[in-house]
Amino acid sequence: MRQKAIDLFIKTFNQQYDVYPLSVKERDNCYFFLLKDKEKKYLAVAGKPADLQRLNFSTKKEKKISDGELDLLFKICHMTHENLSQLQLIFKYLKPTCSKKFPEPSFGTGDRLGIATPAHIQAFKGKNIFPILAQLSTREITRTESSLQRVMDNAIWGCFEMGFEGPFGSDADHIKDLDNLQEAINCGFTLYTLDPSDYINNDIAKYSKSELKQKYQELPERHEIEKRYLDREFNIGKEKLSFGQDSLAEIVLTYGEAIKYIVKFYKFLKEKNKEDFELEVSIDETPGPTSPLAHLWIVSELQYRGVSFQNLAPHFIGDWEKGIEYVGDINTFKKELELHCQIVSHVGGYKLSLHSGSDKFSVYPIFASETGNLFHIKTAGTSWLEAAKTVSLCQPDLYREIHNFALTCFERDRFSYQLTTDLKKIPDIERLKDEELVTLFSNNNARQLIHITYGSILRERDEEGRYRFKDRIYQTLFTYEKAHYQAVAEHIKGHLDLLSL
Repeated sequence: MRQKAIDLFIKTFNQQYDVYPLSVKERDNCYFFLLKDKEKKYLAVAGKPADLQRLNFSTKKEKKISDGELDLLFKICHMTHENLSQLQLIFKYLKPTCSKKFPEPSFGTGDRLGIATPAHIQAFKGKNIFPILAQLSTREITRTESSLQRVMDNAIWGCFEMGFEGPFGSDADHIKDLDNLQEAINCGFTLYTLDPSDYINNDIAKYSKSELKQKYQELPERHEIEKRYLDREFNIGKEKLSFGQDSLAEIVLTYGEAIKYIVKFYKFLKEKNKEDFELEVSIDETPGPTSPLAHLWIVSELQYRGVSFQNLAPHFIGDWEKGIEYVGDINTFKKELELHCQIVSHVGGYKLSLHSGSDKFSVYPIFASETGNLFHIKTAGTSWLEAAKTVSLCQPDLYREIHNFALTCFERDRFSYQLTTDLKKIPDIERLKDEELVTLFSNNNARQLIHITYGSILRERDEEGRYRFKDRIYQTLFTYEKAHYQAVAEHIKGHLDLLSL
């Protein structure tokens, strides 16, 4: 009967729309599916008029169709938040859940354009890993003029398009203020990544020994902390870690205020969020790596203060630049990671999280092996790069405009990133044939150029206030949707394959 309803719809609208076949669902004699015309996508709801009366969908247009055997009312609806909320009441699996309910590692696929979730779902097929499909940092949301609610909605619409019945998670990433945290709670996120980087003192190395001692002695909580750590020895695997006066002072002065921030935000979450949730603590946004001793102190303090957290994202040794391979000695990384993993085993109750995980292919097998598949990894910008690559293949003239514009705003946009990008090492785009543009995405400098200027590209407007690139990017990816999905799916699958899952 379901296929007959779809066939009747297609016959009646004379191929005005293309139906996404995986999206077709049936519930209580009603049918639900996504479709597209030449400009956008819609939700279609069909059923007998009496059955549809109890459904509260806002409708763009509707039509009653009868072929003698079937007598159905078809409603074509915009893909609004309100209509999605109605859909979630019918299909409960269209709501995110917590990864801690499942004995699997987890992997986040940030989506700066809000249209890549179907491709991400394709990449996860057959993988024993928990997908975090709604994930975007506060910085990315600001730069793309999006919102936490839109991030959530886009991911769920993508799930519906693919007929995906979960489970999946949602990550309110790099939360820095309570208003942002409350907004994320209101939207129903399940994972909250707290970013205390504004409270981490990165100037400790500039202090003299006397300045360090003076500032430490001024701390009112110093004596209580010393009772818990000073001159204690911790057996971590084959290593023995201990806190001396100087090392303890340096760690407390560096991370003490960040701990207070996390405790404050955790209490707020416990008070305001009555649903089950997970917490990730991000300490990766620092100039230098997180030492194993600092890792041990941070997690011990959080547990002592009653903070239940599921993930910790240290700043691992090496360079973790955006959108390119890991830069550093891989053997040194492996050795230090081993000690971090032993700290996790010693303390217990959480897993290591790898941020800036996009395109760090050499690290993946080591990270999976050393953590015993107890990990979380985040990617985001790499899916945006695959979208830009698709534009270069399908609309080379548009990509040339984007590339040349990115060159003009790179220096302005790079301020929030630690990069070694050398624009002089990017081939002159004017000397490249259209079919050669795709080779730019194999050049680290060109990748980083497009990776970090995404916000400027998407926000740029002309003199009349119209978007200069954004609408054309979306239209290109809509027109060449199959190519876009395939590119993103294959690229993310390339990441997941290296995890041996």
